[in-house]
Amino acid sequence: MSTFKAPKGTYDLIPPDSATYLAVREAIAAPLRNSGYGYIETPGFESVELFARGVGESTDIVTKEMYAFETKGGDRLALRPEGTASVLRAALEANLHKAGNLPVKLWYSGSYYRYERPQKGRYRHFSQVGAEAIGAEDPALDAELIILGDQAYRSLGLRNFRILLNSLGDKECRPVYRTALQDFLRGLSLDEDTLRRAEINPLRVLDDKRGDVQKQLVGAPLLRDYLCDACKAYHEEVRELITAAGVSFEDDPKLVRGLDYYTRTTFEFVHDGLGSQSAVGGGGRYDGLSEMIGGPALPSVGWALGVDRTVLALEAEGVSLELPASTSVFAVPLGDEARRMLFGVVTELRKVGVAADFSYGGKGLKGAMKNANRSGARYTVVAGERDLADGVVQLKDMESGEQVAVGVNEIVAELEARLS
Repeated sequence: MSTFKAPKGTYDLIPPDSATYLAVREAIAAPLRNSGYGYIETPGFESVELFARGVGESTDIVTKEMYAFETKGGDRLALRPEGTASVLRAALEANLHKAGNLPVKLWYSGSYYRYERPQKGRYRHFSQVGAEAIGAEDPALDAELIILGDQAYRSLGLRNFRILLNSLGDKECRPVYRTALQDFLRGLSLDEDTLRRAEINPLRVLDDKRGDVQKQLVGAPLLRDYLCDACKAYHEEVRELITAAGVSFEDDPKLVRGLDYYTRTTFEFVHDGLGSQSAVGGGGRYDGLSEMIGGPALPSVGWALGVDRTVLALEAEGVSLELPASTSVFAVPLGDEARRMLFGVVTELRKVGVAADFSYGGKGLKGAMKNANRSGARYTVVAGERDLADGVVQLKDMESGEQVAVGVNEIVAELEARLS
């Protein structure tokens, strides 16, 4: 009988590699928790309509990549392809915006699903940590999020990432630009699919990765030449605040994001060590999204950073994280009586916060010591019948190799003291 395999384009996280993913999630979340962001969790699936309206009918995500299905009750649902629409839906449903404390600042961590052609750094199931600040239009908020993303990456030891920054204008100036861009695109020799996209959302064509399309886009009108005074001033303040915080960025007038809801500030974290899938995360301001999904006007800004992409970036830079050993003490009993006694010691150690493990399965000394070595424990506690008769256990320092006898009643306190 053949064994089951993970679905195509997905992966399992297993020890010891999974510890790196946990550390990356933790590092991205830490600056957010420190800046007034509260944790939110939403379901893994939502109404198809939420994403069609929120992410945009014409986006690849909605037209090609969404896992949509009909339930037995006839509801049309989709596995979530991104986080923002769900978080905003949950905030509106819980009336968080009416509690009087705007912006509502939320962070989340979870799995997202897109039916894509799998390649390194692009999977059908991937994990992100994200943050949203809902209900305030303030350049300082946009700057805060970019600075916190930068801080998260620097805390992991990443150095070779770049921050690309642009402004997509607002409902005053973007339509004027859109028309100019459409006029330009109509004059190019593009395939039907791309022309159709140009009619629905011309900005997405700028994001086309194909070389022949990029060649034709040379000389395309740039959004920054069409920004109204209010958008220009807003963008200038975001740039000044980031610069004053010592965070370096690059202006990228061609940067658009793959979601229809962005306005004004838009940014991407890219890493040149990742080949074609160079974006490790990104985000921006989405002032109209709340109305698109049936809520009141709530100007908001947010980002999501890819956990898998960040791990690839760490590998590309050769950064290995300092991960604490998962086990500090490993207990090796020889004989039934020692087994009962040492199991009690392990339980006590865990109660006082010492990470301890036990040699299960009645192995002999040689096999048990192999396990102790593999566990990465700093200390091993061994007890045989003779030790028990003397009321002691043997405490072995796995780094120095030195071994001492310690009284059974003193062992927990002794290990606590040595490990603190």
